[in-house]
Amino acid sequence: MSQNFQPPAPDSMTAAPTAPAARTGNVGLGIAAAVVAALVAAVAYGYIMKAADKEYGYAAIAVGALIGFAAGKLGGRNPILPVISVLLSIGAVFLGQLTFIALVVADLGHVGVGEVLSKTGVGGLIDVWKEGADVMTYAFLGIGGFVAFGAAKKGTE
Repeated sequence: MSQNFQPPAPDSMTAAPTAPAARTGNVGLGIAAAVVAALVAAVAYGYIMKAADKEYGYAAIAVGALIGFAAGKLGGRNPILPVISVLLSIGAVFLGQLTFIALVVADLGHVGVGEVLSKTGVGGLIDVWKEGADVMTYAFLGIGGFVAFGAAKKGTE
């Protein structure tokens, strides 16, 4: 027998095998899903605001939850996903607010949204947004981002 031989410890022979590591997800797929969710949520948010003729905090919460959940569920536990979800949610709520403005202007002018965009451009919509922005406008941006961060973290559980 060799002098380097060490018998295994008694506990190591009876220990249960360890479970394989949990699947971490695909970060690229999580980001792509969050981008698609952000675009869909932005348009839906604008139409909800137009139908109600006002902005609802619950809708901003839904935007953030959808984006964060999509990122977390498909992207896994990567720490960049909650941050990306926040940014996408703020952008989606903002884009939803611009969609609402475009829908209102189109309705008032009895024209299509495409015509509003071709005549005013996005810059014109942003100018209108700036004029009408108040504390609640910014609060909805923050609410959506806050919820997206939490949803991205919970989407992996």
